[in-house]
Amino acid sequence: MRVEYINPFFQATNDVFSVMLNLQTKRGNLKAVEELIPVHEANVVIGVTGDMRGSLLFSFPEEMALEMVKIMSGMEMNKLDAFVTSALSEVANIISGNALTYLAQNQLTCDISPPQVIVGACGSMSMTTEKAVVLPLQTNVGTFEISISLHGSK
Repeated sequence: MRVEYINPFFQATNDVFSVMLNLQTKRGNLKAVEELIPVHEANVVIGVTGDMRGSLLFSFPEEMALEMVKIMSGMEMNKLDAFVTSALSEVANIISGNALTYLAQNQLTCDISPPQVIVGACGSMSMTTEKAVVLPLQTNVGTFEISISLHGSK
């Protein structure tokens, strides 16, 4: 996967976290993974169709997810309930949509599917393609990963 397909996800995440959470993100080292991808307790999967196809996996540690939703809502959160997972899926949805808008600058037209949330310490997950690029993002409330598993459909 080319770097010009990864940078839009970092840029979109940085934009969304800055506006919605008043948090800055720092990009960690990219890593390529095959087959199973390690995950945290709160995960959002979004499908991608169009010129690029596959899926995106946003994986948040529980403590970070709770803190993010606390920042957004102003309410103390203590478990990964429907309110918290709904908020996380909306954040992932906005990041994904913005990233695909940035990809459109590379003449790639894509669309996203509604988010699916997976909660629990399952350890690892399989993606839609054999390989994925994992983009770690660090904030002052924790580190999470976006696994980008996309391939061209042309």
